[in-house]
Amino acid sequence: MLGGVLISHLQATAPQLSFRSAPEDWKCESLDLHIFQRSVMMIFAIEEINKDPNLLPNITLGYRIYENCMNVEVALRAAMTLIAGLDDVITDYNCTGVPPVVAIVGDPLSIHSIAISRLLGLFRMPLISYCATCACLSDKVEFPSFFRTIPSDTFQVKAIVQILKHYNWTWVGIVGIDDDYGFYAIDSLNKEVKKFGCVSFSETFKVTDSAKLTDIAKVIKQSTATVIVAFLIKAAATVFVNEIAKHNITGKQWIASDSWSAFPMFASNEKFSIFGGTLGIAVRRGDIPNLDKFLLSTHPTSDPENNLINKLWEELFECRFPTNSTSSDLSGIKMCTGSEDIASTKTDYTDVTDLRTSYNVYKAVYSLAHSLHNLMTCEDGKGPFKNNTCADIKSVQPWQVPDSVCSASCPAGTRKATRKGEPICCFDCVPCAEGEISSKIDSTECIQCPLDFWSNHERTQCVVKEIEYLSYDDAMGGTLTMTALLGACLSICVFAVFMHYRNTPVVKANNSELSFLLLVSLTLCFLCSLCFIGQPSNVTCMLRHVMFGISFVLSISCILVKTIVVIMAFKATLPGNNMMKWFGVSQQRGTVFFFTFIQCLICIIWLVTTPPTPAKNSKYQNAKIISECDLGSLTGFSCLLGYIGFLAFISFFLAFLARNLPDTFNEAKFITFSMLIFCAVWITFIPAYISSPGKYTVAVEIFAILASSFGLLFAIFAPKCYIILLRPEQNTKKALMGR
Repeated sequence: MLGGVLISHLQATAPQLSFRSAPEDWKCESLDLHIFQRSVMMIFAIEEINKDPNLLPNITLGYRIYENCMNVEVALRAAMTLIAGLDDVITDYNCTGVPPVVAIVGDPLSIHSIAISRLLGLFRMPLISYCATCACLSDKVEFPSFFRTIPSDTFQVKAIVQILKHYNWTWVGIVGIDDDYGFYAIDSLNKEVKKFGCVSFSETFKVTDSAKLTDIAKVIKQSTATVIVAFLIKAAATVFVNEIAKHNITGKQWIASDSWSAFPMFASNEKFSIFGGTLGIAVRRGDIPNLDKFLLSTHPTSDPENNLINKLWEELFECRFPTNSTSSDLSGIKMCTGSEDIASTKTDYTDVTDLRTSYNVYKAVYSLAHSLHNLMTCEDGKGPFKNNTCADIKSVQPWQVPDSVCSASCPAGTRKATRKGEPICCFDCVPCAEGEISSKIDSTECIQCPLDFWSNHERTQCVVKEIEYLSYDDAMGGTLTMTALLGACLSICVFAVFMHYRNTPVVKANNSELSFLLLVSLTLCFLCSLCFIGQPSNVTCMLRHVMFGISFVLSISCILVKTIVVIMAFKATLPGNNMMKWFGVSQQRGTVFFFTFIQCLICIIWLVTTPPTPAKNSKYQNAKIISECDLGSLTGFSCLLGYIGFLAFISFFLAFLARNLPDTFNEAKFITFSMLIFCAVWITFIPAYISSPGKYTVAVEIFAILASSFGLLFAIFAPKCYIILLRPEQNTKKALMGR
């Protein structure tokens, strides 16, 4: 069963609402013979298909056709009746079996089709319009089950623009009906005309608004634009043409849209002679064999549900059937007998010389028939549905009319890429590149995400980029944190051991004051690595480098002074050498302070001029923002590291020279080894630091800090702690001076 929502009458009268009984039906008036032909065309196509043995064999198509009377309320009521059935009481709550209709042909008006499609789309019920041209109906997201056998207004506007360009008409006016059809068409034409010319005026009106119509006529008369494009339907065109004729507006070149250009009344009526020479856009004309015979075979029927044929008969022969009128209405009126000869009439109804919209009705019915035929002849394993299954023609559902497209619509996250040398309907769906999205179906291009955003996995929306940094929650960050705390605890433990055994020979022989200061500085070295973990801020960016630079210089300064003391102590044993009195405790403290002060000065100059600041880096990973500290001045950072390296090299050199001095607990050997570890770590650090991306750069720097700190701690203090704790018999003056 196929449904139809078509037009036969041009006016509708609302029933009187008494609120005491059920409202009567709307009354349709002003039957139009030319438009009525379209309803009969649907019947003709269905009967022709039923007689065709090759199309839908053993399947009979039926039809239910409703009138919309040019009224959206009536059209919606007709659509609801078609999809819900005629029964007032629902008995089949499982909704099994064949639906009341499997598809609907109509509605011809764009504004009606929009309203009906929003309803039918919920049930995936196909609506195939033969006359609705609004470009908005091409949106498959909003109208998933709408189809049509007429081009959208997008193509009509392109044709009109070509006419305007051909005649070099750059100053035009635009008039349209005040509904979605008129709005979208006028808006589209406005945009196209402004690319090469100008729009003098752009006006819309409703059929019932006579005051607005008069105002538009005055605007047209006063405008210097001689070319006017009119997007109108037939009812609106009739009142508009009457108004223009009443104001005797001449000297205008009219361009008519396809909705009213092909109606013969506008060419044959003398009152409309001022529209002579109007250029019109029209849909393709078709020839349908045997249609004229079918139209002439029309005959009145006694079926009360098929009252349109009787109304046609009354219009053709200017008579009345008793069943359609009351006794008071029949006085002086010619009675219809049903035996009148329709072949003797020559009207728009029987005219088959210019089939345009009627031809689209014919195509709409045949498109449905072929879709059903494809479902019927489908082979399991080759079907269009899930797991390549087929539909059961005995219980076919509306959503099962298959698509016939060269290329399926491109989903969101992709863009259309035309195939070279193939029609525009054939294209490939190319996924958007990283950092680009398309949020609509059939997008022609992908949109670049803003700077701090990145495309999601589906490429359908831009999401905030993930901010990456070495955090305490991170496995690597947590491990480095625990390691740093372990090192600090070990330094404090060694400090406690040395404090407890401060009066023993091993502690006193190795310059206990410098040893305590070195242990404090090593504790700071371990703790400064914690400033490198966590999201960078202005404070941590400055603090991490200042603490790192000063604590390490303090450590190296202590080691350097200890090395100098060892060398000078042994030189002082030579006869006549008094060097130690010039490098006593005060001089040692002053030297450590001086070396550390220079590093403090470097840090202060660096922080005052171009301090390190938090920065967002996305050059390593486009999908992530690496939160890091911008050094501010590479020179400042290089001076800080260079000064540490300079002191370390001097310490290593002096310790290497003193490594063979005759002392059982000669610190020079341990200092040489510790400085060797320190230099090796930081020389290896430079290439690793440069080549490591993102948070791994910070991890490499922390690793270098911890490795060098542990190297100093174990190389210098492990042997002493071993003697103090495990070999107390060697922690005596006699054992110490044994050589």
